Amino acid sequence: MKLFNSKLLLSVSIPHAFTCKNSHNLAFHVGDDEHNVINNHKVLASQLKYNHGDLIHMRQLHSNKVVQVDAINNFKTPIECDAIITNRINTPLMVMVADCTPVLLYDKSSHAIAAIHAGRAGAFSNIIKNTIAMMHQKFNTKTDTIIAVLGPSICQNCYEVNHTIYCEAKELGYEKSILQKEGKYFLHVNHILEMQLKEAGVKEENIETLKHCTSCESETFYSYRAENGMTGRQAGVILLDQS
Repeated sequence: MKLFNSKLLLSVSIPHAFTCKNSHNLAFHVGDDEHNVINNHKVLASQLKYNHGDLIHMRQLHSNKVVQVDAINNFKTPIECDAIITNRINTPLMVMVADCTPVLLYDKSSHAIAAIHAGRAGAFSNIIKNTIAMMHQKFNTKTDTIIAVLGPSICQNCYEVNHTIYCEAKELGYEKSILQKEGKYFLHVNHILEMQLKEAGVKEENIETLKHCTSCESETFYSYRAENGMTGRQAGVILLDQS
């Protein structure tokens, strides 16, 4: 199983990974056989050395809702939100994507983690700010000790948006994240997320963006746009272990 890793998270020995097509589909809601999906989860869990039944994943809403995980829930009953946080040991958190940005956070001071689903809607409603604020409230997280990693996602050149979204971005102050070319508009979601992380107090040297476009590299990654909506989901996973 091929996995992608963050240099920053590896440097502090935090178990994590970003999956791809080679890791196979991890979503139950895209028409895949349930037994195959469960097996894919088991293989991933074995590689990252966690119990697949302990995994916390989400029914993602394209919102800015954040939920604290303070107990293990049923593996098949995802939490309805777009960000999950915890400081529990051996509690893997997962975000599933197919063009949106999977964001993983780890705070070295409070030893808390987060998994965030950050697409255009999440970026526009500042799910980054909400997540960090809740981590501070629940765990006394310090923003200057947070490591933030943005996993494989669609690049600006592949993410054309309409004039309405361009106007919305402009109203929110994100005009610099829009490229205008030949009468078309292209949104750079990661530019917005990186800006929001810095505005929240995360140090620039603690922000890492994996330079893989899910659409340009759709032979490697699932891409909703490149595959016209008929696709699986890859994931970002993070956990705190005993060490």
